[in-house]
Amino acid sequence: MPDVFTKAKRSAVMSRIRGSGNKDTELALIKLLRRHGVTGWRRNQKVFGKPDFLFRRNRLALFVDGCFWHGCPKHCKMPTGNRAFWKKKFATNKARDRRVNRELRRLGWRVVRIWEHDLAKRGDACARRIAGSLLSRLPR
Repeated sequence: MPDVFTKAKRSAVMSRIRGSGNKDTELALIKLLRRHGVTGWRRNQKVFGKPDFLFRRNRLALFVDGCFWHGCPKHCKMPTGNRAFWKKKFATNKARDRRVNRELRRLGWRVVRIWEHDLAKRGDACARRIAGSLLSRLPR
């Protein structure tokens, strides 16, 4: 289906969208963490890479990666229009994720990334993985 907007109008619309996180996904993770008794997390902290959740005491940065924007190999479907742009966009996003992981680890943080689809379908397993990561890195 062709775009209903001109290229210039679509660009203007898209430029106004800001990366503030996926509220529904993050709220689902908050409910899950609370249900499993996982505490000590903070959101919107000023740390390199802008983790969705941060456990400062345990030095754990937690990201919930959306299947579309982070290029999930199982669920990301390449848009049919402007394929060159989207291919570059997904590659840039993946490269940024790898760079953030490297830098946070260099700074002494443990990084956990959870796919949006895993949170939706295997939430309890995700909570156990997070809890296990917290236990394996107890503060000194």
